[in-house]
Amino acid sequence: MQRGIIVLLVIVVFSFILYQRFLPTGTTLKELTYSEFLDEVEKSNVNEVEIRNENVSGKLSDGGRFKTYAFVDSDLLKKLANKSVKITIKPADSESFWKALLITWLPTLIVFFLIVMMFRQMQSAGGKAFTFGKSRARVMTQDKNKVTFKDVAGIDEVKEELKEIIDFLKDHKKYTRLGGRIPKGVLLVGAPGTGKTLLARAIAGEAGVPFFNISGSDFVEMFVGVGAARVRDLFETAKKSSPCILFIDEIDAVGRHRGAGLGGGHDEREQTLNQLLVEMDGFEPGTGIIIIAATNRPDILDPALMRPGRFDRRIVVPTPDVKGREEILKVHTRKTVMEENVDVKLIARGTAGFTGADLENLVNEAALLAARKDKDKVATDDFEEAKDKVLMGVARRSMIISDSERKTTAYHETGHTLVAKILPGTDPIYKVTIIPRGMALGMTQQLPIDDRHIYPKEYILNTITVLMGGRVAEEIVFNHITTGAGNDIERATEIARKMVCEWGMSETLGPLTYGKKEELIFLGKEITQHKDYSESTAQEIDSEVKKIVTECYKKAKQILTDNADLLHLLAQRLLEKEVLDNANIDALIQEHNKIKDNPQTIDPGVRA
Repeated sequence: MQRGIIVLLVIVVFSFILYQRFLPTGTTLKELTYSEFLDEVEKSNVNEVEIRNENVSGKLSDGGRFKTYAFVDSDLLKKLANKSVKITIKPADSESFWKALLITWLPTLIVFFLIVMMFRQMQSAGGKAFTFGKSRARVMTQDKNKVTFKDVAGIDEVKEELKEIIDFLKDHKKYTRLGGRIPKGVLLVGAPGTGKTLLARAIAGEAGVPFFNISGSDFVEMFVGVGAARVRDLFETAKKSSPCILFIDEIDAVGRHRGAGLGGGHDEREQTLNQLLVEMDGFEPGTGIIIIAATNRPDILDPALMRPGRFDRRIVVPTPDVKGREEILKVHTRKTVMEENVDVKLIARGTAGFTGADLENLVNEAALLAARKDKDKVATDDFEEAKDKVLMGVARRSMIISDSERKTTAYHETGHTLVAKILPGTDPIYKVTIIPRGMALGMTQQLPIDDRHIYPKEYILNTITVLMGGRVAEEIVFNHITTGAGNDIERATEIARKMVCEWGMSETLGPLTYGKKEELIFLGKEITQHKDYSESTAQEIDSEVKKIVTECYKKAKQILTDNADLLHLLAQRLLEKEVLDNANIDALIQEHNKIKDNPQTIDPGVRA
């Protein structure tokens, strides 16, 4: 393409030179009659002439140029010679060919050249301008696909479930001889980053069959009917490569519930989905084609897509537990040069809620941090710093904060920390810092010891109480409140409202659900909440939410008031160190308990 552009530029420059050479420039030619020409000659106003048959042009004495038409004979030439006029006679056809080429043929040649270049570009790009209906699936053969189940960790149950599909692709007669039918489709459901795409590639790698990878959004175009044509082409191509696996990533882009689109029944998405349903239903028995799709929004998929005979199985790919995280870390640290004392189990315990993608990012960040420090191996402190960066954001040490704001932030975070330490059953404190990270001036991070799947009411109330600890600490120590607790109050209110409206944890309103969520399937998110209760019930809900938050606020205030000395001690140490981890906090609490009977002097300035 670059070569064609260079050739085109050369042609344009050459054309410009020809125009400059053969066409008139800015000078205007004055057209004279033959009589006027003779008068000018008699008056000696003509300096030079150029004769081409009957075409006569020349230059006047005042510098102007003229042209006329005359029958040139010997008499005219004598008159011109007598007046000392410079005479130039040229053949009539010396430049006619070049002028005709320049004016008539050259533009045509340029247009023809551009058309040829355009068609060549289309051919080099695979003729995309004429192949809208062709599938955009990327084919991964056995030679290219090096991913196997050894590269997938933390989801052993899911791998066991999928081994049956691999066995079928290797030896389908084993199942069909007893009249069984292998599932036509498998839907992988899980949160982003849990390894759905990696799992599908591992299935193809284990089975040793071609793997067609395509995204749901690749089917949809602005031209109506293109998506359906691509679906047909994809399945026709897959039949030629049978047995094989078709993997449709993010199938919710094309498989959303019909009738919810903005285009009605003729919506391009719905036509594409209809064709997909037809193709999945039209499989011939024993073709050896298995469809695997992945989504994190199974709730918005069309019911016809989920019925048996299309996606027969629905496999949940969960967020890994502590054992799964340990296995995933071992996979991602295979090529990482680490020190011998790095404990992968300890890292796994401190990363509750992390997905496989999060853990891969954690290992990568730790390696980058170690390389930035010119280390030869990745150490435990590199993993801790990387975890802080992932959980709390990048430290903004260059941010200028006044002493009063810094002190307020220290007491705010200490309030969260102390309430979490004293209340039983709360998640352990991982780290508390007053170094600005992300959008926050300070942060108190809690990490659960074990993975939680259900939450008791006491735990939820304690969570709200911990959130209130920051605001309470500001009020007790400084006797004023700030905007720093805005996010804490928002989260506390949201949790309390869910306790009342969704989880049935209100003694006054009972175990009922209030408010039906309404969401547009086409947009894939909640838009509003339908109010299916009376005004009096709404007032009771508001009253109950306020009661829960207020009681937790009072409880946090009582805890911090009873432990004011410990609050000041922790805040002072946080101001000195800027970062305290769980071990530091426990040591300070033990130190405070030892000297409780013999209180030492505390800087009175912090109590002001």
